[in-house]
Amino acid sequence: MDTMTRAVSAPASAGELRLTPIRAASDELAENPRYTVYEFRSAIVPEVRDVMVYLPPQYFVSDAHFPVFYLHDGQNLFDDTTSYIPGRTWRAHTTADALTLDGEIEPVILVGVANTGLRRMAEYTPTRDFKMGGGEGRTYGRVLMEELKPFIDATYRTKPAAEQTGLGGSSLGGLISLYLGLENPSVFGRLAVMSPSLWWDHRSIFQFLHTADAKSALKIWMDMGTAEGARHVRDADLLYQMLVKRGWKPGIDLVYKKVEGAVHNENAWADRFGDVLRFLFRAHL
Repeated sequence: MDTMTRAVSAPASAGELRLTPIRAASDELAENPRYTVYEFRSAIVPEVRDVMVYLPPQYFVSDAHFPVFYLHDGQNLFDDTTSYIPGRTWRAHTTADALTLDGEIEPVILVGVANTGLRRMAEYTPTRDFKMGGGEGRTYGRVLMEELKPFIDATYRTKPAAEQTGLGGSSLGGLISLYLGLENPSVFGRLAVMSPSLWWDHRSIFQFLHTADAKSALKIWMDMGTAEGARHVRDADLLYQMLVKRGWKPGIDLVYKKVEGAVHNENAWADRFGDVLRFLFRAHL
């Protein structure tokens, strides 16, 4: 079936959620039957955003079900023409395809959730900062958990359990991934916390971690580039130490990669996205 013209309807549990398939902007992706862009109209928040779904190479040649990796800032993941800096993306689809075909990772469905521009900071922050505002991360999490995930699970052959569901992002996207994962381990079991903005609201995420429930079964990848700033590296070091103290085991359910000379941009995250996939979705030999 041509996923570009797929007729879909939302499950009843999603309320007024509407996702209408639209075509990809770049020629390369528009011609790829495994890539679909949806216009996403939520019943929880008023903003309209795109949702991009990229299926693994095995999807149309088997009846198997697949894990799902939800990623924030979806416009920066695949398409050169929609990325924040034109021509710079995470190259998420080509990296995932190469690693899947090489047998390094299990086939995984990638779901990119676009940010809404001016509302990005509000949605990607778990607490409200006195000067900068924000703090609508829990509502954004409801959109993902109550609307988008039920739609994806109903439309595609997924493995819906938490241990088969990943959530990830960079910068503020890394922060909200950490928060939503710690708050909802029964929904998201694998986290990619890339260059997280731990500084937000006087580093309130550390207080949240102190008061969070006992260690969950979350598998966490975290990273930081050494050229992103000394205080950000120190904060990432502290987060790693706190997670280890709470019971996460380095190399087993926690990896912290400190990348020498890496800066805070899409090229840097693209360069290590393969390592993220290798850890969170390693193929079972």
